[in-house]
Amino acid sequence: MDHVRGSVYTARGRVEGEDWQAVADALNARMAARRIGQQALATASGVSVATLRQVQHGAHGRRVQNATLSAIARALDWPDDYLIGVLVGNRVSDTPGHATDQEILAGIGRIEQRLDDLSHRLAAVEELVTTGTATR
Repeated sequence: MDHVRGSVYTARGRVEGEDWQAVADALNARMAARRIGQQALATASGVSVATLRQVQHGAHGRRVQNATLSAIARALDWPDDYLIGVLVGNRVSDTPGHATDQEILAGIGRIEQRLDDLSHRLAAVEELVTTGTATR
């Protein structure tokens, strides 16, 4: 995205063409999909809850720094410039069908845990049936 590093990237105030609502929508959707709250994301990104809240509501009133957008993006396992791209209209697909490796591994971990739990429960049922202590 180096080719678009003009005034959009250096201005203190709002810049024509920036879509802060698109940034807010992308951020809120990702937070919901990841089931991560403001405090957890603030901690992971090093961004204050107040600033994070501002971005979640479309950054009304002032422009948030690029470093802040990059930190939030990193904490959500997006490329550093993802939210900046959304801001200037270079949207990258982030559909549920395009999970990251980390998301896939986390999902597999949850499945393995659930299978382990079910295995233990099944073993307990088998124990009851074979010892004849099951209630009829």
